Amino acid sequence: MSMEKSFSFSSYHFSAPPRHSRDKDSEASSSNRGHHQWKSSGGEEDLQPEDHDSILRVSEDVDRFLETSATTPPLLQVPDCIPQLAKILDSMVYRYNTGKRKFGKDEENDELFLAVVDRISKISAILSTFPCDPSAFDKTTFSLEKAMSFLEKHLCTILQDPKSSTASATPTTHYHGDFQSNSKPKPPKKSSSFDSLTQIQDELCSTCVLENLNHQVQNQDHDQDSSNSNQYFPAFPQHKVSLMNKIATAMIAAGYQTEYCVAFASFRRIAFKTALQEFGYASVGMEEIHKMQWEVLEGEIATWNNTVRHCVTVLFNGERKLYNSVFSNQQSIISQNLLSDLARAVIIHFLNYAQGVVLTLLTVEKLFKFLDMYETLRDVVEPAIANGGSYLERCKKELAQEIATTKIRIVESTVAMFRDLENSVKGDSERVPIPNGAVHPLTRYVVNYLEYACEYKETLEQVLRQCLHDDKKIELEQDEETPKKSYLGTRLMTIMDLLNLNLENKSMLYKDSALRWVFLMNNGRYIVQKVKGCKELHQCMGDDWCRKRQSWLKLYHKNYRKDTWSKVLQCLNPDGLQGNISVVSPKDNNKDKVSKQMLKDKFKSFNSTFEDIYKTQSSWVVSDEQLKSELRASIAALVIPAYRSFFGRFKHHLQSSRHVDKYIKYHPEDIEALIEELFDGIAKTLPKRRS
Repeated sequence: MSMEKSFSFSSYHFSAPPRHSRDKDSEASSSNRGHHQWKSSGGEEDLQPEDHDSILRVSEDVDRFLETSATTPPLLQVPDCIPQLAKILDSMVYRYNTGKRKFGKDEENDELFLAVVDRISKISAILSTFPCDPSAFDKTTFSLEKAMSFLEKHLCTILQDPKSSTASATPTTHYHGDFQSNSKPKPPKKSSSFDSLTQIQDELCSTCVLENLNHQVQNQDHDQDSSNSNQYFPAFPQHKVSLMNKIATAMIAAGYQTEYCVAFASFRRIAFKTALQEFGYASVGMEEIHKMQWEVLEGEIATWNNTVRHCVTVLFNGERKLYNSVFSNQQSIISQNLLSDLARAVIIHFLNYAQGVVLTLLTVEKLFKFLDMYETLRDVVEPAIANGGSYLERCKKELAQEIATTKIRIVESTVAMFRDLENSVKGDSERVPIPNGAVHPLTRYVVNYLEYACEYKETLEQVLRQCLHDDKKIELEQDEETPKKSYLGTRLMTIMDLLNLNLENKSMLYKDSALRWVFLMNNGRYIVQKVKGCKELHQCMGDDWCRKRQSWLKLYHKNYRKDTWSKVLQCLNPDGLQGNISVVSPKDNNKDKVSKQMLKDKFKSFNSTFEDIYKTQSSWVVSDEQLKSELRASIAALVIPAYRSFFGRFKHHLQSSRHVDKYIKYHPEDIEALIEELFDGIAKTLPKRRS
């Protein structure tokens, strides 16, 4: 079936026309046949109820007639017991219709009434072949039609009675199968949503909101505990199920199967739709889906997932139990066909919704909701259809094809969204550098996105394998002893490589080369830590990838130290200080001669260079505490020994000079303390020198 032929709840119907008309229509149709219209003397209101013995006596006469009619030639005259029984049936129907007797309240009277209906239906079938007395056929047919009209009306009353479709009573008094609301399957916990990748540009104006780029987990669990309407479904008291069974037996035996099935299916369709609405699901059309904002639509998709799971695992099973009970005296094909039509209409409706969602504008943040729909179809709907038994046999093949078509469209959309992510990372050309070398919002977004994608690892692997197999006719062979890269792992590495290339380009926006390396260290460290901290992501990327990235971090670190602290170490180089003719004291030996001015210049140069670095790099950001500690320790290990050696070797040469504190401003301990204040992200002023 083409998906354009949608089966909405409102269009679900049986096409077979009713065989009979009710009341006045029946009378009119009987008159139009040209036969004598039988009426009781004085009208129905004058009919007197027969006593029980009289009914039994007439019934026995009718039974003898029915027994002999099968073996004897057709009679020339209809026996008196037949119009008498028709009159008895009219009297019974009249008393039920006027409320003088309640159907379903007195089991003995109900059984007697149904027995009379059964005899009249058999008589009507026999008289239809009798040429002797057409009026007798009209009388019995008219009585039977009125009885059928009453039974159908009472069936509708049972089906539409609100007290019959709620869960106000206890499980022991209501028909509900074995299903309770607290047994409904919980939806997947993976219900997070991501902002659009393009929105990260808005975050570049302030570093205080960088952390907000982490994906925000929304609790999408569909808690319906406050609603009792689905606590038991279908919630019919057992005695009403029994009544519907008796009515079905009587009407189907009388040849009114279509009328019964139309009424029953129509009301169950309405009840089913109501049950879904009370669960939170609202039927929307394709046009409405396309007009929805994503923030609204993702909530609707979560509801769709919950509803489909609940419907397939709870409602369908409860409905099947009801149908089997109501039609237990009939051929199983009746209940199977009815339930098959209902299930088909509902599932097709759900699939139309999913395909409508897939046809919306694709953006990378929709990926996970699409995967939720895919998992619902794969894990819940497909097994239910495949293992649905005989009640889905008639539509199993069609539904399997439609589900497969919907899954393929989700697969295609999923792959397209991955490609969009790759293109977005590759094409992000923002020219505004992140202040102070912090982790870029793009890095946070992409890595968190991939980390969350790994929660769908098996599903994504299946989706990508299916797509690539369709395109390239290849299959991935997995061997536990010699594992190969998965399709998902290959895709993630591609995205990571594109991200790294983009970050390298963004690092060139910094004029200070040292800040470039800090920026790359920050982002590289963030990526590695995220990968190592997520088991699934680590498995996809592999140990070799992590080792390679860590080697990059070491290179960034080395380049940072070279570009920043080599200038400081150059100031502490003693070359050229000794052997100059300018000496501190004429009594000193030549080997102790030191250029006082040059020594002052060395200390001044060190002070100036270090202070500039301190003022600048104290405002730089290293958010990873371990990386910050490693950087500080590395700087201290490089600078402190050199400064302590220089300080200890030459400080006494200037101690006799005026304003010595202008040159020897810091003790080694002071330098060490100031190094510990680097990379805090706060611009600082130098503390006063201790005396």
